[in-house]
Amino acid sequence: MNIFRLVGDLCHLLAIIILLLKIWRTRSCAGVSGKSQILFALVFITRYLDLFTNFISLYNSSMKVIYIFCSVTTVYLMFVKFKATYDSNHDTFRVEFLVVPVGGLAFLVNHDFSPLEILWTFSIYLESVAILPQLFMISKTGEAETITSHYLFALGSYRALYIVNWVYRYYTEGFFDLIAIVAGCVQTILYCDFFYLYITKVLKGKQLTLPA
Repeated sequence: MNIFRLVGDLCHLLAIIILLLKIWRTRSCAGVSGKSQILFALVFITRYLDLFTNFISLYNSSMKVIYIFCSVTTVYLMFVKFKATYDSNHDTFRVEFLVVPVGGLAFLVNHDFSPLEILWTFSIYLESVAILPQLFMISKTGEAETITSHYLFALGSYRALYIVNWVYRYYTEGFFDLIAIVAGCVQTILYCDFFYLYITKVLKGKQLTLPA
């Protein structure tokens, strides 16, 4: 554990809480991609199957439970409780184009050819592209609510901080996980345009709209 990972985890948790509060308080999931949320739930479930078999620390286990619970709750709110507010007309990204290639890659490129390791690798690869349906949805509507923008910024910040965490760990511990690093860099790159728009528009009190 180091400060970069801790702050990264807190940004990740903040992003999840922001999204849940947005949906619960407005009683609406308008502007939120249900497909991205399903992918994130799949990420956490496949990554943390070792929850009851590989105890590392109370902090680690608690965060795993929180991520799984919150992601499943978000999916429930979107597709059950507030289903009428879900904008399926704009949430049209073909997720099979992500899940199938990622699943195949996890079988081919992993640290160890075992069920848990393959599922862990699958979750790492899938997380790197899970935000694409949300970004695609924003590109179709041409704008994003301010609260949704805050959610995406916190989510992107979490991954960017994890890259700094890996650099720090490499120089202090000699730790190097190529799979996690490459996937994390891909995920961060996907946020670059959004970061620019967030800083130049949202932080100045304007709504995030895409250039025509």
